Amino acid sequence: MRAVGLKVLKNKLSEYVRLAAAGETVLVTDRDQVVAELVPPRAGRSPLLADAFLGEAVRRGWITPPSIVATEPPPRDPVAPLDEILHGLDQDRADR
Repeated sequence: MRAVGLKVLKNKLSEYVRLAAAGETVLVTDRDQVVAELVPPRAGRSPLLADAFLGEAVRRGWITPPSIVATEPPPRDPVAPLDEILHGLDQDRADR
């Protein structure tokens, strides 16, 4: 564990973020009082920022997670057979 003052942290932020990413806890101090901690990400946290945004949106109630989580993609059910779609396209083009 390390401690760093605000002024030094401001000047060497990337260095202390790298330390936290490597697993070390960094205490941030202001006039010898601990005001914050830089800690490594929790185990199991997704490394993707988008996942963090989605998690925050769920916590705030903006979105609701699915009640049933699928294990495979949904089946592909075509809207219509390809011949029917192409025939409809030909008819639409003939009308012009």
